[in-house]
Amino acid sequence: MDRRRLLAAAGASALFAGTVARSAGPLPGKRPPNFIVVLCDDLGYGDVSIYGPGGLRTPNLERMAREGVVATDYYAPANLCSPSRAGLLTGRYAVRTGLGYEVIMQQDDRGLPLSEVTIGKALKPAGYATALFGKWHLGHLGAAWPPTKHGFDAFFGIPYSHDMAPLSLFESHAGSDEVARFPVDYPQLQQQFYGHAERFIEANRDRPFFVELALSSPHLPEYPHPGFKADTYAGPYGAVVSEIDSILGRLLAKLRALKLENDTVVIFTSDNGPWFEGSPGGMRERKGGGGYDGGYRVPFVAWAPGRLPAGRRTKSIISGVDLLPTFLAMAGLPPPEGVDLDGRDITAVLAKGAPSPHEELVLFDNETPIAIRTQDWKYVDAIYYRDHKLPMMLFPYQELYDHRADRTENYSVAVGNPEIAKAMKGRLDAAKAAFARYKHADIPQAFKTLNAQFAHIQD
Repeated sequence: MDRRRLLAAAGASALFAGTVARSAGPLPGKRPPNFIVVLCDDLGYGDVSIYGPGGLRTPNLERMAREGVVATDYYAPANLCSPSRAGLLTGRYAVRTGLGYEVIMQQDDRGLPLSEVTIGKALKPAGYATALFGKWHLGHLGAAWPPTKHGFDAFFGIPYSHDMAPLSLFESHAGSDEVARFPVDYPQLQQQFYGHAERFIEANRDRPFFVELALSSPHLPEYPHPGFKADTYAGPYGAVVSEIDSILGRLLAKLRALKLENDTVVIFTSDNGPWFEGSPGGMRERKGGGGYDGGYRVPFVAWAPGRLPAGRRTKSIISGVDLLPTFLAMAGLPPPEGVDLDGRDITAVLAKGAPSPHEELVLFDNETPIAIRTQDWKYVDAIYYRDHKLPMMLFPYQELYDHRADRTENYSVAVGNPEIAKAMKGRLDAAKAAFARYKHADIPQAFKTLNAQFAHIQD
């Protein structure tokens, strides 16, 4: 976006209008496509080998990239797990759904409201079979549980991250109140998730289906499967990334064996950047790290032979909130009525290399917008320093980054671009005003208790 367009659009973004740009229409195909989202947990931009040297070896992902579309500027819906997963499934920033604050803890009674339209619900009118296998983390107490209340025909997985205890495996099916419970064999978890997904795909090969394969790795602690050795420089972390890559290879091979490759769209991505281990690919910060790219910008590959081109790379800014409107457009369905979507249909971006339909993406620190990303620029207004979140207004400078030149966000260019900085600040101020009404009046009780426990440990 050039300077003139940026200044003209400042403060007037269509993001907050509650409308969605007109769909590019379904992609050519014999029937509505199947959709599979492989969602990793805490996989960093630099943890894979498709973005240049330094990544861990991921040969199956490399092949998927050669046969599909790689996005270099894909942003997870949030820099933490629960809000990111809520955003991906609903096409809405998590602050709208009540899940924008931190992650859901064991005694946390928050959950994805049943009124939210998930991808699973939205695809049902077109006859889709839907399932989620793996990590849920969108509410396990009260009405939000189990996931089969949210448009999924089947669920097999865990309620939250595999570092949280107590942990069990659960299985449920739509139309039944029964929820089966099983003990956890940690090194086998990812294989179990994939096994259930594969069987569901085989059983529904003759109808359109949507599957979210929500792997719980490489989230710490690592639990390497015995078939993957932890003897490289990356240790156990490298072993679990190798397992993820292997599962991806098995999935694509299964689709070919079932002759479904030309009827299926597969998305590979992560819920946020890496935590204490893993690589953000040279970008600033990590999971939870405010508005910098290390916590937000993650791998993204779209694979759909015959529907999407092979070997394409796009720099257009896109987000996980775009998946719901994109899948609906590809399936020939309209956006859900009465729902304010933040996502946009990115079919043309993936299929034709079109510019992003977004004027901007909003990056949050919990429920507060903390940064704005346009195609060329990033404006950040706060930073974490020595256990404090410091607004940049306390200092005599601004944080403006030119993503055409400084992809690592190391050097602010605000001094040389005062009009751009002013316009970007206007965008961020408008976002704060627009989303303020959705914020909690108080922090959730579970976090009051957790904060008190941390204070006791620090004392």
